[in-house]
Amino acid sequence: MTLIYANEKDKNNGWTLSFGYLQQVQKKVEEMDEFEETPSLEQIESVLLAYVKNKGAGRKLKVKKMHPDAVIPKYAQQGDSGFDLVAVEDVIIEPGETKLIKTGLAFDIPEGFEIQVRPRSGITLKTKLRVQLGTIDSNYRGEVGVIVDNITPSTIRENLEMHSFANPVYHDISGNNVSNHAWNCIKGMHYKIQKGDRIAQGILAPVATTEFEEVDELSESDRGVNGYGSTGVN
Repeated sequence: MTLIYANEKDKNNGWTLSFGYLQQVQKKVEEMDEFEETPSLEQIESVLLAYVKNKGAGRKLKVKKMHPDAVIPKYAQQGDSGFDLVAVEDVIIEPGETKLIKTGLAFDIPEGFEIQVRPRSGITLKTKLRVQLGTIDSNYRGEVGVIVDNITPSTIRENLEMHSFANPVYHDISGNNVSNHAWNCIKGMHYKIQKGDRIAQGILAPVATTEFEEVDELSESDRGVNGYGSTGVN
């Protein structure tokens, strides 16, 4: 399959799937005058998405180290959709706190794509740490950070402080005790993210954009306006 590019800049830089780009490609096809009927935008988008799926993985995503200890991402196994994002510093997250964990990385994401920040299942299962979903836009060139919540109620910390428990117990992202004070250990309380920990995963994903048109009425559907559990749970 030969992919038709709107211009040489797009050909050299990688993939784009924006609405404007699809229109450019459609115009390019019309100018070629090699088709009985010009493909629709939906057909062109389908071809481009297939190209991204089958060929796009072979392209390289530019990444810059913003910290000397930053770890260049890689896929752990063939077939993985997510690559690891690694902390570049030690961070303690107390009960009820939210912290921004630095990765030391910045990306040059092609137009028409984003990097989605998602949790790692092991951290979610074994700890009270919750990685917030995030979007890294293609025009962002700054350092990527991961927002992490410790959902342990802050009242637990306050009660311990009130009763003079002076030595908190810290857990790593696997839920293991990493302090020397096990006598007052409360599971899921204080957490210490350590430099080199794989705290989240990134997903490179295509983004569809559009133009918004205000209308007085929307088309009919079987579901209509029903939502918020209207179909039940069983």
